[in-house]
Amino acid sequence: MALIEDALFTRIKNRVGKAIHDFNLISEGDRIAVAVSGGKDSYAMLHMLDTLRRRAPVRYELVAINIDSGYRGYRGDIIEEHLKEHGFTYHMEKTDHYDIISEKRRPNSSYCSICARLKRGTLYTLAQQYGCNKLALGHHMDDFIETLLLNQFFVGSLKAMAPSMLADNGVTTVIRPLVYVPEKEIIPFSRNNRFPVVCCCCPVCGTADLQRKKMKELLETLERDNPLVKKSLLKALSNVHPRHLLDKGLTRIPS
Repeated sequence: MALIEDALFTRIKNRVGKAIHDFNLISEGDRIAVAVSGGKDSYAMLHMLDTLRRRAPVRYELVAINIDSGYRGYRGDIIEEHLKEHGFTYHMEKTDHYDIISEKRRPNSSYCSICARLKRGTLYTLAQQYGCNKLALGHHMDDFIETLLLNQFFVGSLKAMAPSMLADNGVTTVIRPLVYVPEKEIIPFSRNNRFPVVCCCCPVCGTADLQRKKMKELLETLERDNPLVKKSLLKALSNVHPRHLLDKGLTRIPS
């Protein structure tokens, strides 16, 4: 089953290709574990990386990896069927993460943070198990910007995400090829290609991370006056002037 190669397809493909070029995300001989959750973003990333792989001047391999956290009703079979239909090499991993979260989570603390840590650790392990030197995650442009604002407003830290970084295990390089792709393009792309989006079935799905929702609403409000506000914020992440910040580790004030 081929993707619909329309103007939207071309725009997203070019944005992913530019990110790969700008941040040197993929090199000759890479074997990339692609985290596929069943959401629109991970499907779009997987298919775009596969499209570029077929046309790229460098050779690289993809292994789609899905993590079943053990939430009741999760339809991993739907994801697996999609991966089979499109001829992807893949692995479906069933875990007891939900049981661990239920046991370890503190009252009123976030499901998302502990779930993400457990998933990430499992992905690192599986990436090494399948001989992958890189792990691709489906964070798009909006995720980068929202994370920047969240850290500034609620953590007191000036940071977001990196398009490429060495993981804490010191072995796996994490890449985020959708850094230049806005969510508003992924939504119709996913719908047009009828990706079988699967809910994670987390008990707080749809209600978690209210702070991130507030950032989305703030950006929507700002966009009404300045349609380029997201592009400006993303550009700011690559246009840093340490001399004009307060971090003493970055700047030394002459005595």
